Amino acid sequence: MRRAVRAGCVRGLIELRQSFTSAADLWGHFFWPALMLVALFFLQKKTFAATTWSLGALGLPGMLAMNLATNGLLTTAALLAMEREDGTLLRSKAIPHGMSGYLIGKVVFVGGSLIVDLLVVLIPGAFIVGGVSVRAETLPWVLALGMVATIPIGAVLGAVTANARNLNLLLLPIFGLTAVSGIFYPITALPGWLQGIAQVFPLYWLGLGMRSALLPAGAAAVEIGQSWRHLETIGVLAVWSALGLLLAPGMLRRMARRESGSSVAARRDKAMQRVN
Repeated sequence: MRRAVRAGCVRGLIELRQSFTSAADLWGHFFWPALMLVALFFLQKKTFAATTWSLGALGLPGMLAMNLATNGLLTTAALLAMEREDGTLLRSKAIPHGMSGYLIGKVVFVGGSLIVDLLVVLIPGAFIVGGVSVRAETLPWVLALGMVATIPIGAVLGAVTANARNLNLLLLPIFGLTAVSGIFYPITALPGWLQGIAQVFPLYWLGLGMRSALLPAGAAAVEIGQSWRHLETIGVLAVWSALGLLLAPGMLRRMARRESGSSVAARRDKAMQRVN
């Protein structure tokens, strides 16, 4: 197992290096952050409701939380679905502790990509909007809990997705949940019943945690209970982390058992027929 952990870490670092040396991957890493920064520029002079807080200052933590959530969920699910289809998972299955090393590699790759992507938005975004005060005692645990709460759930979604093309079915519910989660703005702007629904899922708590890590203490005045609710944030994200960590290993083992050379060949033939 120690060898599997070491091999997984090496694999993740290799994939991370390849991701930042490939022109196509670099486009993905910097295109969306650039759009976010443009949006922040136009929001910096607009204020939230009757407060003096700019929408840009409130939106920056939300953009970081959105990036964390969507990458943790969708990127992990997409990688598993694509590599299941092209036979990568089957090859990993054939190696002793190969699935453990594979999963560790994906955690290292997705986690490393997330940290770099967040810094690409955070550093210039803080200069654009102003009023951002990074709390070194809060940001690390919000990032760590956010990744643990989303990456395993992303692995579960990838395990139950038959092929990469079906991932589009996940986009609508995730983006719909994002729209009502208050991830970009204080949830107090939404109706009470939507506030209740949003607080069940980790997206709201990621947004709240990011705001508590980046905004001055006075910004909590527009939140529920006029508080950052750190204990509740830790509790909800910990529950989702435990759920993902409980479900992911079993789902991945089940998916690996069902993989075979014939199933990979059948999916490849089906894909070629669609291309033709």
